[in-house]
Amino acid sequence: MQILLRLSRMIDRLNELIGRLTYWLVILMVLVGVWNVIGRYLGRSIGQNLTSNAFIEIQWYIFDLVFLLGGAYSLKHNEHVRVDIFYTKWSPKRKALANLIGAIFFLIPFSIIVVIVSWGAVLNSWAILETSPDPGGLPRYPIKTMIIVSFILLFLQGISEAIKNFAVFTGKLAPYKKSHESEF
Repeated sequence: MQILLRLSRMIDRLNELIGRLTYWLVILMVLVGVWNVIGRYLGRSIGQNLTSNAFIEIQWYIFDLVFLLGGAYSLKHNEHVRVDIFYTKWSPKRKALANLIGAIFFLIPFSIIVVIVSWGAVLNSWAILETSPDPGGLPRYPIKTMIIVSFILLFLQGISEAIKNFAVFTGKLAPYKKSHESEF
């Protein structure tokens, strides 16, 4: 079990690092959005185009990255959406069992399916070096690749959560409120 918990810690560290880097993307996305608005109105007033389709697409791509890369980080911190009608009143072992079952039967298979289904579209996008159809648009293949990357990270975090929840359920790890508060 200690080897699995070590693996879980490594996965947690990876997704923690990526999540913290993703925080900075939010700031960058806001700055690009502010520039898009200011550039549009200031450009109109001086008769010069100060923004472009590329800047608009950059803002979309950064939002995509925040959403995609934030999934595993949110799961790690137990901040994902859950229906708490029954869950909040359950014992820690029962919560761990529910989380374990959810990870094994839903999260992990779903992540695998998304990677498999997306693989062909991403490869095709790279094969043709797909770009935006808009004038001055950006390449699409790098952002499409992030679908696969993000679901691999989510798959790995699902493995980590399954390990931790199995350890809690079997009494090998003390229950915890949120995964980032747990030191095992």
